[in-house]
Amino acid sequence: MHEPSLVVSLHDVSPKTHDDCAAILTELASLGVPHCSLLVIPNHHHSGHFLENPRFSHWLQLQTALGHEPVIHGYYHQRPRKPRESLLAKWTTRIYTADEGEFFDLSHADSLALLHQAQADFKKLHLHPTGFIAPAWLLGPLAQSALPSTPGSYTTRLGSVLNLATNHSTHSQSLVWSVRSPLRRSISLLWNAFLFRRLHSNPLLRISIHPVDRHHPKIWSQIRRLLSAALTRRHPKTYQSWLADLTQSTCSSHSKSP
Repeated sequence: MHEPSLVVSLHDVSPKTHDDCAAILTELASLGVPHCSLLVIPNHHHSGHFLENPRFSHWLQLQTALGHEPVIHGYYHQRPRKPRESLLAKWTTRIYTADEGEFFDLSHADSLALLHQAQADFKKLHLHPTGFIAPAWLLGPLAQSALPSTPGSYTTRLGSVLNLATNHSTHSQSLVWSVRSPLRRSISLLWNAFLFRRLHSNPLLRISIHPVDRHHPKIWSQIRRLLSAALTRRHPKTYQSWLADLTQSTCSSHSKSP
């Protein structure tokens, strides 16, 4: 049976969030999470490409060498508002997420162009991400249809991890915190405490952290507490290593079948 696993992902990694991300990785290591998946934005809100920032680029290469996994997390992490949007589109892209659903309704061609550009950008740092995770997990059908034409092997949504090679989806609702208002923070604390208990027996537990979480003491305290509790029975992994172990476990099971 596949061992109980924990994947910690650090979202919105970029020069814009560099200092917070570095501090979070240090804290995670002190808690017993040596490796996590780093969701990197090439040009965060058009504020400057990571290739133009030697300090960040060197740091990202070092983190990868230490065992962290680089993941493509959109390209700009920003979606321009469009005229005559439906109420559902407005709610999803403006309220659920603050205009950051970059791949929510992006065309196949535009998605493919950004994905190929991201791969080329990472390659300049000798990094080869195998995962793509859309900002806010908002991956539209046209954008998803572009993924098989890229070197990536998986993507995730809020409630699942999708192996692109096998089209097999593993259910696992990610814990994630919304901190944009006091009400959102209060709801997040209650919801994630409940979700953590509900996922006790799930083979995979996902905890998604954003750099801004560290600036809210109650949120950060809960994250640290849940991580410590999870590590008493789960093995910390990156998405890449978890998928590799799952594939190996599945192959072994099939080879033992009569």
